[in-house]
Amino acid sequence: MKSLLAILFLAAVLFGAWWLFFKTDGPHDNAPKQESISLGKHTPEFNQSVSNSVNSYLDMKSAFVEADTFQVKNEAQKFITMMDSVKLDDLQKEDSQIVMAARQEISDIKANAQAILMENDITEMRQDFRMVSENLYPFLRTIGYEGEKLYWQNCPMAFGDGKEGNWLSNTKEIINPYLGKHDPQFKASMLNCGEIKDTIK
Repeated sequence: MKSLLAILFLAAVLFGAWWLFFKTDGPHDNAPKQESISLGKHTPEFNQSVSNSVNSYLDMKSAFVEADTFQVKNEAQKFITMMDSVKLDDLQKEDSQIVMAARQEISDIKANAQAILMENDITEMRQDFRMVSENLYPFLRTIGYEGEKLYWQNCPMAFGDGKEGNWLSNTKEIINPYLGKHDPQFKASMLNCGEIKDTIK
């Protein structure tokens, strides 16, 4: 009788140990994985608004490659509208310093894009585009950009010897918006002048 009680007691202890260690560990194993999946993710609406702005910037870059001042101004105006439409309110639940920095960067981006609209000389317009790019690049870093991969590209002689220019591209191929296809000095020979300095993803 005692041996039967001992066996039942041992079975109860083993069952209790199994329940404690195996049944309760399951949910704990899954919980951190679910948390890390959602951490740092933006809303689809926010990401779409940023992607729209990036695509508009890329359209403006293409107009600079063609040295089409009329099209550059059209694309610059569209770009300003897209930047106005970035849903920064979706970042309010995150660090307020990020939101403040993003707002300032958008203000700087728009100011330089608006300067493009005031110019008629393609070289001056490209200088303003250079500043748009210099402000858009850190903005995308600040907000934790989650769109398609972008390449930060550089031409060391965009405005002459020692005067570089940077821009963003969605392809590895260098298509220079500062020297373009119709440069008065180089024609299209410097269209692919430049190199990739960084990537954003």
